Amino acid sequence: MQNDDITVRAAAMTIFICILFGANIVAIKLALTGLGPFTAAGIRFAIAVVIIYLWAKVKKIPLQLTKKQWGHVTILAAIFVVQLSCFYLGLEKTTASHGVLISNILPFVVLILAHLFIPGDTITLKKGIGITLGFVGILFLLFDEQDVTGVKSVASDLKKGDLIVFIAVLLWSGSAVFVKRIISQYHVVQITLFPMALGTPFFFIAGFLWDDQMVRFINATVIYALLYQSVVSASFGFIVWNSLLQRFGATSLHSFVFIMPLTGVLLGVLMLKETITPHLAASIAFIVTGVIIVNLRRGKLFLSGS
Repeated sequence: MQNDDITVRAAAMTIFICILFGANIVAIKLALTGLGPFTAAGIRFAIAVVIIYLWAKVKKIPLQLTKKQWGHVTILAAIFVVQLSCFYLGLEKTTASHGVLISNILPFVVLILAHLFIPGDTITLKKGIGITLGFVGILFLLFDEQDVTGVKSVASDLKKGDLIVFIAVLLWSGSAVFVKRIISQYHVVQITLFPMALGTPFFFIAGFLWDDQMVRFINATVIYALLYQSVVSASFGFIVWNSLLQRFGATSLHSFVFIMPLTGVLLGVLMLKETITPHLAASIAFIVTGVIIVNLRRGKLFLSGS
């Protein structure tokens, strides 16, 4: 399908959506102040499932699945539950700045897995340089220590949280490659809605079993943070992103992905009082540069499809 050239208005909207996505980890951190990690995930995705389902009905998007497709979405749901569990558990121990930077090595890991498992999707020299820079940026985080809880955090706690988030990114990358192999058989709403819907009940079960407290307290900050994650990011962001994707294509839109880590770190500093240490600054520089190089093609920024 021939995609339109991206307009100034569409570019501005894409930048806005990338800013919203970059802020999502800060919203998760704020929600975790009052909710257990599994409970917070369950509430977020329960709301998102309802909104996306209603939107699909309004747009008359067919949601019926074949037996084979049910098998696919069940596998994706299992990965979804484990991945998001690791992500929320890791963010309890690390900072939003670390979380957003580790999350943004996703394109690099996807490139490696795609090279291994998707015929014809090879790693070029340019991609290899970008991947190397991205992982060097992660190495800088291993030497970074920040104040996570109001007192000087033990370095091992921060690193443990980083490791758990990194495991979540590995699972997320595997899911992305799997989706890339089967996406032609689905409407994008189906491949998003059903794994989320099947997985959400397990977050509540896990919250009941393993959250120290499912609900510690509820205040305006926790409510707004949950609504942001579910309505603004997981629902509105998804709908607008895919509407733009349908018209302009992945290459044009993903030229703006480097905005996400910058936004996440900046908001972590402004809203959560996190500090930009020399190691964190170096990590930002390497990861953002790596993302830009991977997306560079003929003088423009592009993402090599995910």
